[in-house]
Amino acid sequence: MAALRSLSMVIGAAVAALGSVLFIAWSRYVPGRRRWRRPGYELQYRQLYDQASCTEPCMPYGPQTEQSIDQFLVHFGQGGNLPSNYLDRQILVLGLDGAGKSSIIHAISTNTTRSSSPPTHGFNTAQILSQGLRIELLEVGGSQNLRTYWSQYLKKTHIMVFVVDSTDDIRLQLARHELHRLLEEAPQLPLMVLANKQDCGSALSISDIHSELSLHRIEGLREVTLLGTSAVHDGYGSSTSLQTVRSMLEERLHKIEEPEESTNHIQRNHYQTSLS
Repeated sequence: MAALRSLSMVIGAAVAALGSVLFIAWSRYVPGRRRWRRPGYELQYRQLYDQASCTEPCMPYGPQTEQSIDQFLVHFGQGGNLPSNYLDRQILVLGLDGAGKSSIIHAISTNTTRSSSPPTHGFNTAQILSQGLRIELLEVGGSQNLRTYWSQYLKKTHIMVFVVDSTDDIRLQLARHELHRLLEEAPQLPLMVLANKQDCGSALSISDIHSELSLHRIEGLREVTLLGTSAVHDGYGSSTSLQTVRSMLEERLHKIEEPEESTNHIQRNHYQTSLS
């Protein structure tokens, strides 16, 4: 029985890793995937949206408003009736397993909370619209076998959101290691750190999280924001509402510019020198 359980875990990890690899290839080599549409598909997908349960991970959108229907159509690659001048932006949501990434994406994209989310064994995605922007929230699972793929998602992202479990003081050192490893690969990428689970009595303070993650070492090199959150009890105590988090992300995305490759090289050398 133990051998069978071990075999199942190995197979599950392999499937998750393969899924991530396929998603990377799909994202890289099919850049126009969300704009393709054929006549009549909009009505078909509107009818499908009306019948769908919006609580499912693949359809994380709220009330059935015109905007929500457009978001649903965008998510399934049909483009809806969005203007052609919408700009694509991506927010990459990373963090160790169990930090609450899926719950945060759900709360940001639907303005609702849920008590728990199943572990992400590959990737999870949601989309929102914001004043001419089509924003993809992309989460990659935080288990050890998937963390090796994190850096491959950095190239096309515009902001990285790194989620930590404020109650997991034992693994904060690992979280710090993974975070700084990523920052070396993307020296210009704006960073928002969410110290999640601030509603728990054992949660570390924001100042403690700041110190444990060594954020003082990078604050002069890029935009860095650290916020306390609670994906289960949104806005609990002094924690930041996740809709406020969404507004801050949208505001930053409206101001963002694509970095020059040469500047990336200079900034990468600067980052590595500052840490030596």
